[in-house]
Amino acid sequence: MARFPQAPSAPHTQARPSAVGRHDPRYPDLVGRGINARFHPDPDTVRVVATAEQAVRAVQDSVRDGSRLAVRSGGHCFESLVDDPAVTTVIDVSEMRSVRYDDELNAFSVDSGATLGNMYRSLYLRWGVTVPAGRCPEVGVGGHVAGGGGGALSRRYGLSVDHLYGVEVVVVDSGGRARLVRATRELSDPHRDLWWAHTGGGGGSFGLVTRYLFRSPGTDAGSRPTDPDRLLPRPPASVLRKTARWDWQSVDEAAFLTLVGNFGTWHERHATPGDPGTQLDNSLALPRVSGGPLTLETAVDATRPDAEELTDRFIAEVSRNVGARPEVSVTTQPWLAATLVPDEFAGVKGRFKSKAAFLRTGWSEQQARMVYRRLTDTSGYHNPAATVYLLSHGGEVNRPGPADTAMAHRDAVLKTYWSVFWFDEGEDAVHLDWVRASYGEFFGDSGGVPDPGRGYGGAFVNYADADLADPGLNRSGVPWHRLYFRDNYAALQRVKEHWDPGDAFRHALSVRLPGDDAPRGQLIRNSGT
Repeated sequence: MARFPQAPSAPHTQARPSAVGRHDPRYPDLVGRGINARFHPDPDTVRVVATAEQAVRAVQDSVRDGSRLAVRSGGHCFESLVDDPAVTTVIDVSEMRSVRYDDELNAFSVDSGATLGNMYRSLYLRWGVTVPAGRCPEVGVGGHVAGGGGGALSRRYGLSVDHLYGVEVVVVDSGGRARLVRATRELSDPHRDLWWAHTGGGGGSFGLVTRYLFRSPGTDAGSRPTDPDRLLPRPPASVLRKTARWDWQSVDEAAFLTLVGNFGTWHERHATPGDPGTQLDNSLALPRVSGGPLTLETAVDATRPDAEELTDRFIAEVSRNVGARPEVSVTTQPWLAATLVPDEFAGVKGRFKSKAAFLRTGWSEQQARMVYRRLTDTSGYHNPAATVYLLSHGGEVNRPGPADTAMAHRDAVLKTYWSVFWFDEGEDAVHLDWVRASYGEFFGDSGGVPDPGRGYGGAFVNYADADLADPGLNRSGVPWHRLYFRDNYAALQRVKEHWDPGDAFRHALSVRLPGDDAPRGQLIRNSGT
């Protein structure tokens, strides 16, 4: 037990977290950190914590006071899981952002309040390594990793959780006592189930994560490496990116169907771990007709001798028989510069709704026709900031088994993603109706959702979508947790019962205690809440 302590030591600085109430001038900044303006948080208090010790105290105080609590890291949750009006205490971990090498544990320690950009920069500049994680550097590590994590390097190196050695979490026992627990992937660790739950079980279900410990598989056995830079993957020195653009005026329905069909077929053929095509990170952005060109993008390690060949062949295969010739641009950047490019909506706070799914195959012709109609029909909908994406998946992501981690989606070749953005609250209904109707129509053969039992791959909990728990929108008869966690849900419930028996950590899409199937949150279809 000494090797796996219940309460790892924390820095002894200020023991009490900063408590910010409604009349504090800091309050608007802290409650307004969420990126989706559809939601209007109204907590009584925001507790800003800077150490694990303070995090334990903040959780203990909330439990003692009977507060409904939520934890905020980067503030990029798509739904009101933190901004739920029922939440009375938000624990903000954004001041916990250390990235360092932990010599005692022989692993890289990343605090849960760090952003992906913080993590990328520190790991790379100090040790030349990285964790394969998301494309948006402003996103917080806290919820991203717990949901699985993944991004541009995942087809090459797997998901973030495939490199997760351990996690430190503030949990609450049946007596209401908050304590800090370290859990690792070591088979002998009595807390291993808590580690496993954080490899895809989603944030906000089991406790407050204070830090993640990263060390790649294969580095556990034998003697300790002499250098930390052997513990995680090395990213490419530079990235070759090629972008092909088609103007909507040159793309008719036949060309559209050919383009998306080629993209899907290529990924079906090149999704197996070890396939040379998995070196490529690809996306296809399909905006509405007034929203700009259809954009195909591919990126690869620029130092590979076959980098030009791989990217040119990919663009040629996806473009084959489309008819219109795309405009192609080429850039080469150092890896860190390419990785720290801000998200297109960084710093712009508006209202949005996103819906996503894992796919085991490309779109069917019928689905492609549906999407084409939705993107080109201007008779009743005119928002240019509505886009459907196809994103590459597979490769090393699909090497682990579905139960090796809580992230069960190890058989997908693509992700597909709907996004709609607007500013005017009075337009909520029209935009929500459009994206929900589009998504429901696309999955019409499976009750409006990506049912894994009917050929689809399910949904990604990092792209939180409370609609999946709404029986009016999910007509499949398949529960929301089946879409997110598939066959791993029962095991996640057992972890929940063990480590959070009082359900202190909960939200609309959190893992439920066994026997608790009651709906949570207010799922109002045509409003911002």
